[in-house]
Amino acid sequence: MINRIVIMTFQSDKVDEFLSVFDVSKIAIRNFPGCQGLKLLQTAGKPNQLSTYSLWDDEDCLNNYRHSALFEETWAKTKVLFSEKPVAFSTEVIRDLNTL
Repeated sequence: MINRIVIMTFQSDKVDEFLSVFDVSKIAIRNFPGCQGLKLLQTAGKPNQLSTYSLWDDEDCLNNYRHSALFEETWAKTKVLFSEKPVAFSTEVIRDLNTL
C-alpha cells in the first residue's frame, strides 16, 4: 500500500477556488482504480495550506492515476492557484500499531 501526500500552499484568495476544483473531482479520484482512500487536510494555523492524503494499492496504480486525463485536468486547474511550489512524496507503512 502506498500513502501519497501532496502539500499545497495556495494564494490566500484562491483557497475557495481550489475547494471547488477538489469537490468536482474528488469522487472520480476516489473511484480511480487502485485508490483505497482520499482525504483533504488543512494545516493547523495555516488556512491556505492544504494537503491531499491518498491511499493506493501500489506504485503502478498511483502512476496510472498520475498519467491519466483526470489528473492532468485537475492539476492544470490547481497549479495556477499556488503561492509556493507543492511538495509531494509517497510513503509505505513499516510499523502499524493500530493492528496488533
